Amino acid sequence: MPRFATIDVGTNSVLLLVADRTPEGRFVPVLERAEITRLGRGVDQNRRLSQEGMEATLEVLTAFAQEARALGAEGIAVSATSAARDAQNGQEFLDAAQQRAGVSVEIISGQMEAQLSFSSVHMDFAQETAGPLLVIDIGGGSTEFIYGNKAGKVDFRVSLDVGSVRITERFIQKDPLSSREREAITSFLQTSFSTLPAPPPASSLVGVAGTVTTLFTVQHRIEPYDALRVQGGTLLRSEVEGLADQLCGLPLEARRALPGLQPKRADVIPAGALILLEALRALKIDRCRVSDRGLRWGLLAHRFGAV
Repeated sequence: MPRFATIDVGTNSVLLLVADRTPEGRFVPVLERAEITRLGRGVDQNRRLSQEGMEATLEVLTAFAQEARALGAEGIAVSATSAARDAQNGQEFLDAAQQRAGVSVEIISGQMEAQLSFSSVHMDFAQETAGPLLVIDIGGGSTEFIYGNKAGKVDFRVSLDVGSVRITERFIQKDPLSSREREAITSFLQTSFSTLPAPPPASSLVGVAGTVTTLFTVQHRIEPYDALRVQGGTLLRSEVEGLADQLCGLPLEARRALPGLQPKRADVIPAGALILLEALRALKIDRCRVSDRGLRWGLLAHRFGAV
């Protein structure tokens, strides 16, 4: 079977997927990896990628590309999202990625990011939902909302400059964050989400990316990470409310010790929890399914899906 790879370079993390394409056109994962490199550190304030963030990301990107080639990947598609979109020196990162990792990185728009995330969710969840599909993709720099139907048609999509890293850097200085900081974040999120259209009746919400999967693993104390237990799980709004209270109330070192929480994500997870909570409230939805897959799977189908 032909083998392909995708690498998703996000604001907070870099994710690798290597998969075989079956004769029927399905993809079977061979290897998945994720590393937190924080490419987008400081971008919200400075509009530039830091040398530290670029170096950490390039090191992981190079290793992932080498691993994909060693496994026999015929093609490698690499995308970059919010941080690279916003940074004035994004071209510097693209040039370095070509030189060091031997890959061409495509900076995709927020609209394309939303489309790819929806495609991934549609592949996995369309057959088991009765009504329309909603997708929320909470990243480090942006959050995408996508409304679509079971046939895969997207009816609404938007990418907002609301992400766990961006919100943390913009609002949080105390450890743990103060009640005033939490109130400011909540007010900002409510305003940001106020223009979202009401979801169609009987819609099912699916959350993708690290914030949602992390909240699920913390809720269920899943350690080490187990994709099979995460994929298809459910987070109730009441559980997200409890998680937000817990994570916002704990100091950083205590959060780092929580079962199911990657220590490198501990600083931004309170903001991520508040984003999901306010999204659920804005959409008037009481539960969110959890997808362990996301943009990298949508990119795989988009670039290598033709049989």
